[in-house]
Amino acid sequence: MNDLAGRAWAEVADLLDVQLSPLGLRAIEALSPQIGEAVLDVGCGAGQSVLQLADRVGPRGRVTGVDIAPPLLEVARRRAVGRSQVDFIECDALKLALPERSIDCVFSRFGVMAFRDPVAAFSNFRRTMRPSGRLAFVCWRSLDENELDYLPLQAAGLEGRLDPTPFSFADSGYIRTTLQTAGFRQVTIQAHDEMVSSGDLDAMIVVLLSVGALGKIVREHPHMRAAAESRVRAALAARGKQAARRTIHSPFPRDLRLDD
Repeated sequence: MNDLAGRAWAEVADLLDVQLSPLGLRAIEALSPQIGEAVLDVGCGAGQSVLQLADRVGPRGRVTGVDIAPPLLEVARRRAVGRSQVDFIECDALKLALPERSIDCVFSRFGVMAFRDPVAAFSNFRRTMRPSGRLAFVCWRSLDENELDYLPLQAAGLEGRLDPTPFSFADSGYIRTTLQTAGFRQVTIQAHDEMVSSGDLDAMIVVLLSVGALGKIVREHPHMRAAAESRVRAALAARGKQAARRTIHSPFPRDLRLDD
């Protein structure tokens, strides 16, 4: 992540947390961190998931967040003031040099898709984990399964400029092979669909034009911003109207009677 991207992510951190938190919490539930455990949060960003993990492990536990973006870590450290069990490391996950068998759990909320060498990165995580250690992360499936990125890209007419990196773990078979090669066993992969949002239409526009698939294109080509914003705003407004119409349909079959 370059400085421009890091600053963009930091500027929308609060809105992005609203959007991504429900998905990260699914992975935290699967991880099931326990009181007193040591957890590594890979690609911790602005630190929301670090604090959520810290709530799970309590004051006797430890949560270490690692990220490569200084602007995001600056936000994370401000948020974590007063949390003695939390610390942060600015580092590429491939070069992370934590002691062997010092970690109970490894977690990531959309922080594992850009590794130059995924097997080496996960092997390094495995090295730091105790024999009973656990790993859980959430990552994107394919673009065509991801309306959050696909709809804005399509509306802006910029699908051809997509950076495929965020979708590098779209193939569950690839994930399984990567983890098993890195030494992990009992690998479980579960698809999950959930409606997420950063708030109202204006909030979504801010996030979509700052980060994610469309945001990356607009950051690198600022002259495209105005046209993209107009088209995406119209598409999201239409999508919202469709969703509203669906919500007023009766949720019950016509022949179903609800008795007191």
